[in-house]
Amino acid sequence: MVDPRSYPDRPYIAVSAAIIRDGKVLIVRRARPPAEGIYTLPGGAVETGETLIDAVKREIREEMSLDIEPVALAGHREAILRDKDGRAERHFVILCFASRWLKGEPVLNEELSEAIWLDPDALAGLKTTEGLSEIVVAAVARINETDAP
Repeated sequence: MVDPRSYPDRPYIAVSAAIIRDGKVLIVRRARPPAEGIYTLPGGAVETGETLIDAVKREIREEMSLDIEPVALAGHREAILRDKDGRAERHFVILCFASRWLKGEPVLNEELSEAIWLDPDALAGLKTTEGLSEIVVAAVARINETDAP
């Protein structure tokens, strides 16, 4: 079966979650190409008819076995992978939500090789997706804004 996300005629919308628990953020390492070995945030594609909030909750439940509370949009990123001829082989617009951990412990699936709770400052030494540190900083700020009296 051909992956419809390869050489798309339009960008795909995806969601991710910067999940904050006790001041730490959940970071995952991808186990498959094209991002194999890269640390990033958990998430996935939005399904037709699904709200962004429902999508991020579902993706985190399916991918990590966690329940979360999305609080606010922390930012967005575009992932455009080009082939050797410069054609867009994949194109995702990823909306990242600052989220609170509610319950559960991370359970890895076949897409992930590692899941760790890290202090946001610890991201500097890791091989991450582009802009991950900035998204995490924004997510922590959004969480702190909603926690302020």
